Amino acid sequence: MKRLIKLLLLITILSGLIYISYKLINKNIENKEKNIIFEKDITQDIIPEKKINEITISAIGDCTIGQDDRFAYHKSFNETFDKNNKDYGYFFEKTKNIFENDDLTLANLETTFTTYNEKQPKGYNFKANPEFINVFLKGGVDAVDVANNHTFDYKEQGFNDTIDTLNKNKLPYYGYDHYEILTIKDIRIGLAGLTYIDNDKEKDVKENIDKAIKYFKDNNTDLIIISFHWGIEYEIRQNNTQENIGKYAIDNGADLILGHSPHILQGIEKYKDKYIVYSLGNFVFGGNQNPKDKDTMIFQQTFRFENNSIKESSIKIIPSSVSGKTDVNNYQPIILEGTEKERVLKKILDMSINIDY
Repeated sequence: MKRLIKLLLLITILSGLIYISYKLINKNIENKEKNIIFEKDITQDIIPEKKINEITISAIGDCTIGQDDRFAYHKSFNETFDKNNKDYGYFFEKTKNIFENDDLTLANLETTFTTYNEKQPKGYNFKANPEFINVFLKGGVDAVDVANNHTFDYKEQGFNDTIDTLNKNKLPYYGYDHYEILTIKDIRIGLAGLTYIDNDKEKDVKENIDKAIKYFKDNNTDLIIISFHWGIEYEIRQNNTQENIGKYAIDNGADLILGHSPHILQGIEKYKDKYIVYSLGNFVFGGNQNPKDKDTMIFQQTFRFENNSIKESSIKIIPSSVSGKTDVNNYQPIILEGTEKERVLKKILDMSINIDY
């Protein structure tokens, strides 16, 4: 009898343990299911992370690589090259660290890379052997504008030779009807180069602006930069045409306007939170053995993008000189320091409009 009671008691205890285990297991399963559902709800409510990029662009003015072969050899671009061990890196040696640490460096190519000898009848005809493209390649320049009044100095053949040289060396270029789109940090940057000569009709220039901007919008660019070869040589003040054209381009979708041609600095205007640089001046300039005005600058703008849209930007003006020597052009631009830096910066800002710098 006692043996039977013990057996029944044992069965009862085992049944209780089995029941408790069953309840615990079910409760854990329910909790896990609740957690899974809760986690799914959180995932559904998460806001997509913003995609943020910053692009820093440097711009410099007229770069005449080579010279007019009517110039005397003494103190010329070619003699300077020969005296510096035929080193293509000599010309940008003092500034390339800036260009190697930005995202994109733009320059105006105001010469031809050709061996063709038949000139256009004009006052100055500039050219360099195609090997001199290494000046840009070693100097940190990433793309060049070819729309100016010297890329046809050696007629159509000279221009075609220049384009062939750029293509062979994979140096991007833009100008006239050739638009360039570069992708940097997933940002698509559109580059156009246009000219405005005094006898051109402003209406025609605006039509070319419309054409360029439409191309970039149709090709989904995030940033549009237009370079203009414009203005009157050695005028320290931009004219009304420059202002009208620059503002028209911004009104219709351009994000930055870069000007060159006057061979000296002009001011910068902030217009609708965007910038018009009226003249960048000269930079590596083989077109003059001793320019009276050697002041120049590197203009930098940093754009901050959120999801490929510009959210804000800031600028930096780097006062410079086209020459490391004051009494001659040594064709090697330098970054100015001290009182000379302050003088050139003040000069630029005094000519500028709406700039809080």
